[in-house]
Amino acid sequence: MADCDKLQRALAAIDAANADDPQRIRVRGQTRPKELAHGELMSEWIERLRPDAGEALRLAARAHHVRRWEIGRERYPEGRAGYHRWRRALQEHHARIAGEILAQVGYGEALIGRVRQIVQKQGPRRDPDAQAFEDALCLTFLETQFHDLAARLDEEKLLHITRKTLRGMSQTAIELAATLPLEPSDRAAIERATLPCA
Repeated sequence: MADCDKLQRALAAIDAANADDPQRIRVRGQTRPKELAHGELMSEWIERLRPDAGEALRLAARAHHVRRWEIGRERYPEGRAGYHRWRRALQEHHARIAGEILAQVGYGEALIGRVRQIVQKQGPRRDPDAQAFEDALCLTFLETQFHDLAARLDEEKLLHITRKTLRGMSQTAIELAATLPLEPSDRAAIERATLPCA
C-alpha cells in the first residue's frame, strides 16, 4: 500500500533538486527550469499510460533526469563511444541522487533499488514498468525536444532517430503521440517514420 504522504514528500524533494536547473525550456506556454518541467511531464505521461502505477515507477519517472545538468556532454569525447559513456554516467548519476533523496524521505532499500533499476533501464525487457518508463521518456522527448532536433538535422538523420524512438514505444504510446500539439512539419516527419522502409 502506497504511503501517499511519503510519496508526495519524495516528489517535492525531487522537484526541489531540479528547480536549480540553469537551463530553461518553454512548455505549454510557460518557461520553466528544464528538468523540473521534464519531471512533471514524465509524471503526467505515466498517469495516462499506467494509472495503476506503483510508487517505484512514479518516483523513477519524476527522478529520471534529476540534476542532469551537472554532467555535461563536453566532459566526454566526441563520437558514439563518448556519447554512450556520457549516457551511462548520467544514468548512474540520476540513480544515485534519486536513491539519496528517497533514503532521506524514509524509503527502504528494496524500493530504492527498484527505482534505481528503472532509472538505469536495467529491468527485464518485458517489464511493464520499464516499458511505461520508456514510453513516457519518448513522449516527453517528442513534446519538448523533437522540434529543435528536427531543425538541426538533415532528413535522413532525423528519419533514423524518429524510427528508433518509435521502435521503443508501445502502440498505446504511439497513439498518444498522435495527440501531441506538434508543428505540422514535425507531425509529417513522424508520419514518414511510420511508413515501411523502402
